[in-house]
Amino acid sequence: MFDEMTEKGYQPNLIVYSTVLKGLSETGNTDRAVRFLRLMEGRGYEPNIVAYSTVIDCLCKNGLLKEALDLFSEVKVKGIRPNIITYNCLIHGMCNLGQQEEATKLLNEMVDNNISINIDTYNILIDALCKEGMISKAVETIDMMRKQDIEPNVVTYNTLVDAHCKEGMVFEAEDIIDTMIKRGIEPNVVTYNTLVNGHCLQNKMDKARKVFNLMIEKGCEPDIVTYSTMINGYCKGKRLDEAMELFHEISLKGPIPDTVTYSTLLQSMFQLGRVSTACELFRKMLASGQVPDLVTCSILMNGLGKTGDIEEALKLFQAMRNSGLELDIVLYTILIDGLCKAGHIEFAKELFHQLSDNGLKPDVYTYCIMINGLCKEGLPDEAYRLFGSMGDNDCLPDSCCYNVMIRRFLCNSYTSKATQLLTEMVGKGFSADIITATLFMDLIIHSNKSILL
Repeated sequence: MFDEMTEKGYQPNLIVYSTVLKGLSETGNTDRAVRFLRLMEGRGYEPNIVAYSTVIDCLCKNGLLKEALDLFSEVKVKGIRPNIITYNCLIHGMCNLGQQEEATKLLNEMVDNNISINIDTYNILIDALCKEGMISKAVETIDMMRKQDIEPNVVTYNTLVDAHCKEGMVFEAEDIIDTMIKRGIEPNVVTYNTLVNGHCLQNKMDKARKVFNLMIEKGCEPDIVTYSTMINGYCKGKRLDEAMELFHEISLKGPIPDTVTYSTLLQSMFQLGRVSTACELFRKMLASGQVPDLVTCSILMNGLGKTGDIEEALKLFQAMRNSGLELDIVLYTILIDGLCKAGHIEFAKELFHQLSDNGLKPDVYTYCIMINGLCKEGLPDEAYRLFGSMGDNDCLPDSCCYNVMIRRFLCNSYTSKATQLLTEMVGKGFSADIITATLFMDLIIHSNKSILL
């Protein structure tokens, strides 16, 4: 439409150029956004700081920090004064790439240039420092912020609470919450959720429940994240009945269970051997309108495969294919593993050879499972051919593949092949595991000589 406008002789103004530039940037068309910026200049429209900041933000979000800094330098050379948005974009880009020190220098440059810094600028930097585990540096940044007469807000405090909880310092996190309350900032659902998660990570579910109840007392309604976090905590502590009580409570309170909630419960049910309960929950999930994702399907496939219910696993797999869900190598590998363990080696081989038809490449784990399955079915020669073909898919054997192959050769009295493969494995920096080493020791003892000489 822009091209048609210019072809018909209409002269776009700065607003039109800025609109197109913003659209290109927001949709990630970085190269086109830069070219469009140059087009503006070529047609006599000098981009303003808003236009430059738009492209700088786009470059930063796509990890092109050097290009963004080059454009930033160009802005300063042209005598255009960067604003807080320009600096925030660059600071965010630096933090995303782990360049916190450079971001701090840029923050100091803002102070030197009398750029009015807002709380968002500091929060970007504090968040990055906390994610890198540099909590003391984050606290120093807050002190610097206060010197600029900028008080921390709920986002700042939530970032600190989260960082302390992830480091296992839940007591310190509670102190931070007390401080924010004293300063007149009320904790929100994110604050409470973070603290709940901190207790859950330490398997202190009674304390997590107290925080959960406190939320309700304070008039802060738990959301689906709160419920899912609590349910996950109960499941990890093998307290499935309490997790299910909370799950049933959700329907009465309002939040709609999402795929994370269902997946957490399904995982726990399979781990505790409650297969029929898991299948029933999955049916309820479908009936509620929730569409399972790859994680949910992987949990189901893995659970059914490990419990030997391979027929149900195959039905689920076919249903997933029919639904148009884009299946990944993990799902195929889970099913191949289940088929091998159930003795359906021909079906497993067929599925393995279908991978390339579906645009997938087997990884080293898929190969290891298939090689092991062929060996268990008494097909060591076929397993060795598959082992030798791994390089064709740019997938080199790892320690597991070597050990599986060597063990099977030893069990079938292919001593020279096993020894040759052992030498090759050691040459590549891998070691024999305890089972392989024991088999070799037994062979040496019974033959009364070293086969390795």
